[in-house]
Amino acid sequence: NRQFLIRTVTHLARQGIRQFLDIGAGLPTQRNVHQVAQELAPESRVVYVDNDPIVLVHARALLAENERVIAVGADMRDAEALMTLPEVRAHLDFSQPVAVLLLGVLHFVPDDEEALKIVTALRAPLAPGGYLVVSHGSLGELSEDQEEEGRKVFSRTSVPGTTSRSREQILAFFDGLDLVEPGVVPLQEWRPDADYVSVREGKAGALGGVGRVR
Repeated sequence: NRQFLIRTVTHLARQGIRQFLDIGAGLPTQRNVHQVAQELAPESRVVYVDNDPIVLVHARALLAENERVIAVGADMRDAEALMTLPEVRAHLDFSQPVAVLLLGVLHFVPDDEEALKIVTALRAPLAPGGYLVVSHGSLGELSEDQEEEGRKVFSRTSVPGTTSRSREQILAFFDGLDLVEPGVVPLQEWRPDADYVSVREGKAGALGGVGRVR
């Protein structure tokens, strides 16, 4: 997922995108969105969004010296409110293209209709030329017993949710957008670097894609 982030943000920065909204960003680690984008375009502006107060404390401390990057507390389940937050609107200009990143978060929304509603609300303010980036857990071709075992594992986490959606369900998030080649594919197959080596075998893992607003 981290490699997918790096490759997609690099691609978008090369396409001229200078505004990024990373929702469900998690604890800061190496090669975050702003680091990747600002290497290519130092003027890039990034908003990190998370609903975990501990994440926000760490993020704000690390980003204190970078005026082009902020961290905001919000929950993607109230997507309309998130997209109208004064901090978000002050930092990003939605009359210009913005890339919304949903990396490894939608599979924690078990209800399919709710997940699609969230994505629809997050896409609504995007100007033509903006982008949606999604990565999503996918168990692949498993038996009902194996899927149930996966759900039991997730139910014991702090953020229980579904472990899998089909490729068709993930494609629905991009309805009305122009999919960037190669479309919705296993993460390791989305424009892999020459030196990238996948350590995962089989069909389980995650799918991802990038869509452009018309």
